[in-house]
Amino acid sequence: MSGFEIIIIIVLYFSLLLAVSLLTGRKGSDNETFFTARKQSSWVLVAIGMVGTSISGVTFVSVPGMVRDIGFNYMQTVFGFFFGYLAVAFVLLPLYYKLNLTTIYGYLDRRFGKSSYKTGASFFILSKSASAAVKLYVVTLILQRIIFEPLHIPFILTVTLSIAIVWLYTFRSGIKTVVWTDTIQTLILVLALILLIVAVAGDIKMPVGEIASKLAKSASTRIFVFDDWVSRQNFFKQFFSGIFIVIVMTGLDQDMMQKNLTCRSLSEARKNMLWYGFSFIPINFLFLTLGALLLMLADQNHIVLPAVSDEILPMFATGMLGKTVYVLFVLGIISAAYSSVDSAMASLTTSVSVDLLNVEAMDETKAKRVRMVIHLIVSLVMVLIILLFRSLSDRSMIDTIYTIVSYTYGPLLGMYAFGLFTKYRVRDSLIPFWAVLSPVFCYFLNEYFTVHFKYRFGYELLIVNGLITFAGMWLSRMKNEECCSD
Repeated sequence: MSGFEIIIIIVLYFSLLLAVSLLTGRKGSDNETFFTARKQSSWVLVAIGMVGTSISGVTFVSVPGMVRDIGFNYMQTVFGFFFGYLAVAFVLLPLYYKLNLTTIYGYLDRRFGKSSYKTGASFFILSKSASAAVKLYVVTLILQRIIFEPLHIPFILTVTLSIAIVWLYTFRSGIKTVVWTDTIQTLILVLALILLIVAVAGDIKMPVGEIASKLAKSASTRIFVFDDWVSRQNFFKQFFSGIFIVIVMTGLDQDMMQKNLTCRSLSEARKNMLWYGFSFIPINFLFLTLGALLLMLADQNHIVLPAVSDEILPMFATGMLGKTVYVLFVLGIISAAYSSVDSAMASLTTSVSVDLLNVEAMDETKAKRVRMVIHLIVSLVMVLIILLFRSLSDRSMIDTIYTIVSYTYGPLLGMYAFGLFTKYRVRDSLIPFWAVLSPVFCYFLNEYFTVHFKYRFGYELLIVNGLITFAGMWLSRMKNEECCSD
C-alpha cells in the first residue's frame, strides 16, 4: 500500500474528528465548557473514551512486544489496576464531587495551603507533559518510518502536524469535544485490535482450537511469578504496583479525572469508573494474545524478530501481513495515540489555567483569552518534548512511562495519602522541599541497591517515593493548637 493511500485514510480519519469538534463546539466555547463540559457528559461515553485514553499508542505497540520479554506477566499489574479503580471510585471520586472541584488539585489547597496546591499541580504538569509526549512520540516515529520518510517529509514536520491537528479539534470546547472524539477513537482501536488478532490467527494456518491449545502450553503465556523475589515480575511487586499506578495515574491525575468530573453526578461517575476498570482487563489480555500470536507466526515461518520489542508488531503489520492488516494497524495506533494526547492537552491547559494562573478569578473575556494562549503554548511545548525523546534508548516505551510516573507521581501519592489518612495540618511552605527531595532520594536509593544488593526497583519505586513524601509531611506536621497557622 502506498504512502499516499495511507495519508488519504489519515486525512479522512481526522476530518471525522474535526466534524465532531465543530458539532460539539456549536453551543459553547467558554471556559466552563472547556474545563468541565458543564457537567453534562453521559457516563457511558466517558467510560468508553477513558479506555482509549488509558491504552494509548504505546500500549498498542509495547504490550504485544512485551510477550517476548516477560510473557503474560503484565497481567499481574493489570489485575492490580482493577483494585486501584475500586479505590478511586469509592475514596477519591466522592471527595472530588463533594468539594465541587474544577481541578482535583484544589483539594490540596483546601487541605494544606497554596504551596501544596501549586506543588501538586506542578508535578502533574511535569509528569503529564512527559508521559503524553512519550505516547505520541512512539506513534509519530512509526508513521515517520513507514509513511512520511519515504515521501521525504522531515520528522519535525510530522510531529508539528500531529500536534496541530489535536490543537485544531480541541481548542474551542476542550474536554466536551474530547469526551466525544475519544469515544469514537476507542471504538475504532478496539475493533482494529480484534480484527488484527483474527488476521494474524488466519496467517498461522492452524485450527483455532489447536492455536488456543498451543498458546495455553507455551511458556510465553505464563502469567504469575511467585518463585523469584528479586525479579521485577514478581507477582506481589506487580500487583501492588498496579494498584498504586492506577491510584496516581487515574485518581490523582487531572487528565483522567477531568472526564469523570464532567459526569452529571457522583453515582454516574462511579458507574463509569467501575465499567472502565473492569473492561481494561480483557482488552489488555487481547493485546498480549496478539503478541503471543505474532511470536507463534514468527516461529512457524522462521522469521528473525527485531531486537527492540516495540518494533515487533510494526514489522509484521507494515511489511508481512498484507494491506488489510496495514490499514488496521495504522488506524489502531492513531486512534490509541490521539485519544490519549488530546485529553492530555486539554487537562494540561486546564491545570495551568486554573491551578497556576487562577483564571477563575478573571473576567470571562480575559480568562478565555488566557486559556487559549495556554492551550497553544502547551501544544508547542509538546512538540519540543517529543523531539527531545528522539534520543531515548531502546527500552520499552511503556516501561519508560511507568518509570516517569514512579518518580513524578510519588510525591502526589504521599500528599494525598497524608491528607486522607491523617488529621494533621502541615507547614505548607515545607511541602515543595519534601516533594522535590523524595524523587531525588529515590533515584540514589535505586542506584545504591543496584550496586550493593543487585536489586533494581521496579514500579514499586512509586510506593517508596510516596512513603518518603508522607514521612516528610509527618515531620512537618503542626501541633493541634497550631493547626490554623503556618
